[in-house]
Amino acid sequence: MTAPTSLPLALTIGDPAGIGPEIAVKAWQARREAGVPAFVLLGDPEILSQRAHEAGLGDMATRVLAREDAASVCAIFDTALPVVALGAFPKPVAGKPDPAFAPLVTGAIETAVTMVRDGSASAVVTNPINKEMLYGAGFSFPGHTEYLGELARELFGVTAHPVMMLAGEDLRVVPVTVHIALREVPEQLTTDLIVETGRIVARDLIGRFGIARPRIAIAGLNPHAGEGGAMGTEEITIIAPAIEALRAAGLDVRGPLPADTMFHPRARAGYDAAICMYHDQALIPIKTIAFDTGVNTTLGLPFVRTSPDHGTAYDIAGTGKAEASSLIAALKLAARMGAHEAAAEADA
Repeated sequence: MTAPTSLPLALTIGDPAGIGPEIAVKAWQARREAGVPAFVLLGDPEILSQRAHEAGLGDMATRVLAREDAASVCAIFDTALPVVALGAFPKPVAGKPDPAFAPLVTGAIETAVTMVRDGSASAVVTNPINKEMLYGAGFSFPGHTEYLGELARELFGVTAHPVMMLAGEDLRVVPVTVHIALREVPEQLTTDLIVETGRIVARDLIGRFGIARPRIAIAGLNPHAGEGGAMGTEEITIIAPAIEALRAAGLDVRGPLPADTMFHPRARAGYDAAICMYHDQALIPIKTIAFDTGVNTTLGLPFVRTSPDHGTAYDIAGTGKAEASSLIAALKLAARMGAHEAAAEADA
């Protein structure tokens, strides 16, 4: 349990038609046996109670608080789930996304970031959202990550380069290019982009993961890392120069490595994070190894942010079948990252 004097985590409700409300309740119910750190849920307490009832999660005590009342969150977390109410909304239908809930979804994210900025929460943890639903309400960002980058600019006054990391117990992976078509990857991949990604990964592994000298493995783009140019030249013209620049900056970096031999147990023991060139190159191994416990965390922001490594799961919403393992892992990782960051700032 989090100490009563510490700050809580700010957890968003996510898409209320998805499994976010259910797994939030399950995480709170597992607070003692799983050692879940204290959090406050940002959303609508009526929706939370409705979805918990639909999922058959039993009796649940909630306490509605003002967002500034962080001390009360930690004090009551053992007996009630603290909720910051963001307004009254209609009842959602489990499994059926509705653009009418877009203000609740985005409002919860903005409130969470604001709480961290104002010192009433230590980190942001976000439940899954549906981008298509938000697009129907005029949402103009490709996803969570880009929206968080904009909130960093608006609320913290900094220009951030958000970097996606998926983290499990035995593997951390970072894709350099993310949600683009595979055919566009060679066009979008640049030496500067790899260097910037590597610098951010190293910095946050030090400041938020407590790894004094991070070891970073960098994958090639092509089969067999290009095999000396026989299967592609991106390793020679783009990736190798980035590795040289990162080494010149004093970072412990190696590569470009063939992706098909980077992720077996002996290989994973040799690095703290793997930087990959595209989405599936990074996400297939982490989701194979840690499907239920992987955590999505955004590096490069002026605040800590984690999220479960899964989507809204509309097909099981309201059934009580949703697993809270990834959310619990996200809450625990956010608390650890926040503690490392606070310690690093205190030592600076």
